[in-house]
Amino acid sequence: MKVVEQLTGVRRAADVEALLGPTPPAFLTEVADRQAVKAYHHLRHAAFVEAQGLFERTDLDERDEDPRTIVLVARDHSGQVVGGVRLGPADDGEDIGWWQGGRLVVAPTRATRAEGSGRGGGSASPLLSPLAPPGVSRAAPTGVGAALVRAACAFAEAAGALRFDATVQTGTYRFFQRLGWETVRPVEVAGQPHVLMRWPIGRIAQLVAATKAELGSLLDGTGPPGFVGDDGAPVPGSDLVAACDAIVPAMVERDPEWAGWCSVLVNVNDLAAMGAEPVGLLDALGARDAAFAARVLSGLRKAAAAYGVPVLGGHTQFGVPAALSVTALGRTASPVPGGGGRPGQAVRMTADLSGGWRAGYAGRQWDSTSGRRTDELRTMIAAVGKAQPSAAKDVSMAGVVGTLGMLAEASGCAAVLDVADVPKPKQASMEDWLTCFPGFAMLTAGEQELPAGPADSAVCGELTSGQGVSLRWPDGELTVAVPAGVTGMGAA
Repeated sequence: MKVVEQLTGVRRAADVEALLGPTPPAFLTEVADRQAVKAYHHLRHAAFVEAQGLFERTDLDERDEDPRTIVLVARDHSGQVVGGVRLGPADDGEDIGWWQGGRLVVAPTRATRAEGSGRGGGSASPLLSPLAPPGVSRAAPTGVGAALVRAACAFAEAAGALRFDATVQTGTYRFFQRLGWETVRPVEVAGQPHVLMRWPIGRIAQLVAATKAELGSLLDGTGPPGFVGDDGAPVPGSDLVAACDAIVPAMVERDPEWAGWCSVLVNVNDLAAMGAEPVGLLDALGARDAAFAARVLSGLRKAAAAYGVPVLGGHTQFGVPAALSVTALGRTASPVPGGGGRPGQAVRMTADLSGGWRAGYAGRQWDSTSGRRTDELRTMIAAVGKAQPSAAKDVSMAGVVGTLGMLAEASGCAAVLDVADVPKPKQASMEDWLTCFPGFAMLTAGEQELPAGPADSAVCGELTSGQGVSLRWPDGELTVAVPAGVTGMGAA
C-alpha cells in the first residue's frame, strides 16, 4: 500500500508527460492528499523548528487541525514533495471570506544547499524530502515558492475569499511584493519580526466598474434635484413615481419565463426603494415570433399576479432579437431618496433569505420571490414606505457593496460595511452574496427598522465622510472594496 501511495505522484507526472510531450514541467502544484500533507509537515519541521528555531518542538497548531484548511504542495517530476503552503478561513466561525495563508516552505535548491544558512530571514538549511530514499537530500527545482504562492492566491479567490492575508518573514516580504502582494504593517510571530501582507482581490471593484462606472458621463443632468441616480423618479406635480428597467437580452433569450418574472420583480423593487406602492406596469417586448413572446409574457403575468400589480398595456414587436423592458408606476406622498443619508448614520440591510440560487445562475441570481405568497411580497415591498428611512436603495446588479456605494455617493459620503453582520443565506458564500442579484434586499440609512415581514434585517455598517466603500472585518481591519464613487454622478 505504501509503495502505491509513493507512486501516485510519479503517475501524475507521467500523465502530464503524455499530454505535454517528452519534457514535462520541473514540478506540479496540487491539493495535497494525506501522505503529501505528512511530507509537507516534515518539511516545515525541518525548516521552522530545526533550521530556524522559530518553534521549540513543533510548528503545528490549531489551523492544521481545522478541516477547512487546504494544503497545496509542489511535486517534482519524480513525484517527490518539494514544497507546500497552507491556507483557509482565518476566523473560527462561519467562513465570511477572510482567508489566511502561511507556513510556506520549499526544500532548498541546489544553490541554497551549497550556501547553507543561519536563522531568521535566511534560507533554510538542506532539507531531506520525506519521500526520498534514506540519506538522499532532494533539491527543489527553481520557482517552486512563487508557484505555490500564486496557486494559493488563485485557490483562495476561487473559494470565495474577499480578503487573503499572510504573515511573512522580514527577509522574504520583498519576494511577496514582487508577486503583487501589498504590505500592510510589521507584526510579530513566535517572537520574531514578520510583515503582514495582503493579496489584492478585485471581484467587487470589477463588478462595480463593469455595471455602473460609466453612468456619470452618460446621464449628466438627468433626474430631478434630490433624486439624481435614484431607482425611480417622482413625476412633477403629482404623487406618482415612475421606474423603468430592461432585462439583459441574453437572459431573455436563454430563460424567457424567468426574464418575464424578473422584469416585474426589478421594477417593483425600484418603486419599493422609494417608498411607493405599485399601481401598474407597461411592457415593451421584442421577440422572434409569437410563441417566444408568449413564454416571456407568461412569466411577466405570473409575477404581476404574485405581486398584485396590474399590467396596463405595452408594445410587442415580432421578427426582432429578444428584448424586454418594463415601466412601473407607483404612488407615494413622501418619496424616499437614495441620497438622503449623512455621515454617522447606521446602514441597515433588509433581505429575504428564503429560496435558493436560480437554476443556471448559481452565484449570480438568488430567487427568494417565486415561492412567496402575495401577502408576503406586498409586506416586503411596503416596508420602506412605512419606515421612511433617510435613504434607501434596492440591491441591484452592482451587488450589495456596489449598491451601498451608490447610496453613499448620492448622499455625498462614504460607507463602511461590517461583513460579519450582513444578513446572508447559509447556502451562499459571502463573496457570492455580496456580488449577486438577490430577490429582495434593501439598504437603508438611519436607525429605522423596516417592517418587512419574513425578511431578515440587521444593522451592518455606517456612513462616513469621504468616498467609496470599505469592508470592516471581525478583527477591526478595513479593506477598500470600492475606492471612490460608483457611478460618477455625484451627490443627488
